[in-house]
Amino acid sequence: MMKNSTICKVCNKDGKTITDPESGEIICSNCGMVILENAQESRAEWRAFNVDEAKTRSRTGMPISLARHDMGLATIIGRADKDASGRGLESSVRSTMDRLRAWDFRTQAYSPSDRNLRHAFSVLERVKDKLALSNAIVEKTAYIYRKAQERGLVRGRTIPSVLAASVYIACREMGTSRTLNDIAVLNNIKRKELARTTRLLILELDIRVPMIDPMKCIAKVANRTRLSEKTKRHAMNIMSHVTKSGISAGKDPMGLAGSILYLSSKNFGEDITQMDIAEAAGVTEVTIRNRFKDLKSRLDLN
Repeated sequence: MMKNSTICKVCNKDGKTITDPESGEIICSNCGMVILENAQESRAEWRAFNVDEAKTRSRTGMPISLARHDMGLATIIGRADKDASGRGLESSVRSTMDRLRAWDFRTQAYSPSDRNLRHAFSVLERVKDKLALSNAIVEKTAYIYRKAQERGLVRGRTIPSVLAASVYIACREMGTSRTLNDIAVLNNIKRKELARTTRLLILELDIRVPMIDPMKCIAKVANRTRLSEKTKRHAMNIMSHVTKSGISAGKDPMGLAGSILYLSSKNFGEDITQMDIAEAAGVTEVTIRNRFKDLKSRLDLN
């Protein structure tokens, strides 16, 4: 609360007013009348999340982001051709501002690497919407792409392919269920090219990619095929047993999940074909059939 001196129009007394910065109201301390609502904030905009930041008193502003070519630190000259008082600029001044605005834009994209990042992160914004990625995954993707650019791995390859490979690695590291087929189809990239670029980034950047959670594959395929909750739960129990026994080692998680769901659907009498399961899992019918026979022979399931 801050107190200022002014005359209230209700009680006509030269009392002190109380300014509440939280609600933006100016209140008369004598009669309690709200003199002004939505008052403009005039204090300095400081942020402090801990003791160290409170001592430095850094200014607020746009947060730093790796998913922007300038990390959100650069500024631009606005296109409102008006002065501080709101009046329009003269023609001579306007032409000068247009020239300064053009040179300001050119200086922010002065190097090939900066132009590369500008184009790559504009593509990343579209990929984020298509795959419904979280901000954490976007930041991780931008970090991996920047590392690939520093190592010169982008040269000779298309920006969308390297960016899509970075997205896949970031999804694997963050535990998000996104397959190579999902990313390749939505980014209009061949799966073979995406897999080759992914292996290159993992090898050159020395990234340790965790294994895909098979339970998420079960849930993903079951939701696509609209199987019952009872079938999905039974398939998860089978997958847990398969994982503990080591049968899942070296096998495609999506193909294995589809085979287990097909086996579980047969146990509960649900009408679904191997073709439907294979299409939902993104594998062939032969894969489902072979995994199904292998599971029947190695597991004692009814």
